[in-house]
Amino acid sequence: MPGAPIFVVQLHDARRLHYDVRLEVGGVLKSWAVPRGPSLDPVVKRLAVPTDDHDLEYATYEGVHVGSRYGSGAVIVWDAGVYQNQTKDRQRRPVDPADAIERGHFRFGLQGVKLTGSWAFTRTGRDGDWLLVKVRDESADPLLDLTIAEPRSILSGLTIEEMAATAG
Repeated sequence: MPGAPIFVVQLHDARRLHYDVRLEVGGVLKSWAVPRGPSLDPVVKRLAVPTDDHDLEYATYEGVHVGSRYGSGAVIVWDAGVYQNQTKDRQRRPVDPADAIERGHFRFGLQGVKLTGSWAFTRTGRDGDWLLVKVRDESADPLLDLTIAEPRSILSGLTIEEMAATAG
């Protein structure tokens, strides 16, 4: 999909280990921290806490932050690729991603190294938190936990522990 917006999932060992899911929207990476990572099981709803937007260049960042504005700790690129906006209004017309996020529901299709298929972010009524849910499609797999099966960076091949060790 030439010209398609990008996505990246970075594993970040800050105060707590979490996955940062980032989608290119409006020239920045809209970001959510997902503590337990994405699930391929459509029944599982993962907490997703919005975080600060990041510059597009951050999509390829791996390393160890020390006192950074993005938080301390090791970061690896766990997955990346492109996505397609799948959000529609009641008349089945496409909804701009920024508008969809503002409204509190954004459905998108991922074409990544590890993650494929459709997903949705939905804002809950409590404290501005969101949920990340896998849509039922051919790529759903309730028996596969990619956070365990595929722990390595798609860029460097390192685990988060190996990346942290590079700071020594």
